Amino acid sequence: MGKRFNLIGQIPLITLLVLCIVTALLSNRFLSPLNLTNILVQSSIMAVIAIGMTFVIIGGGFDLSVGSAVAFAGCIAAMTMAKFGIAAGVLAGIAAGAAVGLVNGVIIARLGVNPFITTLGTMVLVRGMVYLVTGGAPVGDDELPSSFIAFGSERLLGIHYLVWVPAILLAVLSFVMHMTPYGRRVYATGGNREAAYLSGVPVQRIIASTYVWCGALAGVAGVMLTARLQSGQPTAGEFYELTAIAAVVLGGASLHGGEGTLYKSIIGVLIMIVLGNSLNLLNVDSYWQRVAIGAVIIAAAAADRLRSR
Repeated sequence: MGKRFNLIGQIPLITLLVLCIVTALLSNRFLSPLNLTNILVQSSIMAVIAIGMTFVIIGGGFDLSVGSAVAFAGCIAAMTMAKFGIAAGVLAGIAAGAAVGLVNGVIIARLGVNPFITTLGTMVLVRGMVYLVTGGAPVGDDELPSSFIAFGSERLLGIHYLVWVPAILLAVLSFVMHMTPYGRRVYATGGNREAAYLSGVPVQRIIASTYVWCGALAGVAGVMLTARLQSGQPTAGEFYELTAIAAVVLGGASLHGGEGTLYKSIIGVLIMIVLGNSLNLLNVDSYWQRVAIGAVIIAAAAADRLRSR
C-alpha cells in the first residue's frame, strides 16, 4: 500500500513528464532553449499566484478575485513607482493585493459569507476599481525606472529574474507550511474546522490569514507582470483565478481543504503552461485551445471528486 500511495502522489509529476515527452516527439521546437525559457518565464507569474491559492485551498476556501487583484496591484505599483521610485512601487503593489485578501478574509472568516459569493463579488468590484483608477488605459508607460524594466527581461546566473521569485518563495513558504505551527494550523483548519477549533486553533484568524497570503502573493505577481509588460495593464489577470485553481487541484490539493503541497501546485502550473505551449507549437486553433484548457479544468475538478471518495 505504501508504494501505491507514493506512486499516486507522483501523478502530477508523471503527467508533466508524459506531456513533455509527447510534445517533444511531435515538435522539434519544444526542447529548444528559447522555448524552454519562454515556458519558465510564463510559468513564473502564475506560480506565485498558485502558491497563494494553495494557502487558501488547504485552509478550506478558494479565491476568485486573484486575477483582479493582480491587475489592481500592477496598476497601483506602476502609478506609485512612476512618482516615488521602485521600492515604494513594489511595496504599494504588494500592499494593494494584501488589502484585497484582507477584505476577503474578514468577510469570509468573521461574517461567515460563502467564499464563492465573497470572492466573486470582490473580483468584479476590484476590477471596476482598476478601471476607475486608470480610466481603462495602461499606466506608467515610459515612466517606469529602467532598472525595474530590466527586472522583467534580464537574467541572473543565466536564469530570468522573474523565475527566481517563485523559486525563492517556494523554498521559504514550504518551510512555513510544513515546519511551523502556523502551517500545521492551516492544514488542521482545512481538514476539520470544528476539530481544529476545539483543539484551540484560532480558526477565524487562520482562515483570514490564508486570504491575506493569497492577496499579497497576487500583489507580487502583479508587480512581476508590470515589469514584464513595462506598464500596469487594467485588463491584466483575466482568467488567472481559474488557471490557478486548476493548477493547484492538478497538483493534488483537495477543494475540500486540508490537503495540498506547494511544490506540486507549481507542477500543476507547469502542466497548464506546457499544455498551452504544446498546442501553440502544434498549430492548434486558439478556439480549440480554450476547449482543451476548459476540459483540463473540468478533469481536475473530477479528479478531486474521485480522490475525496
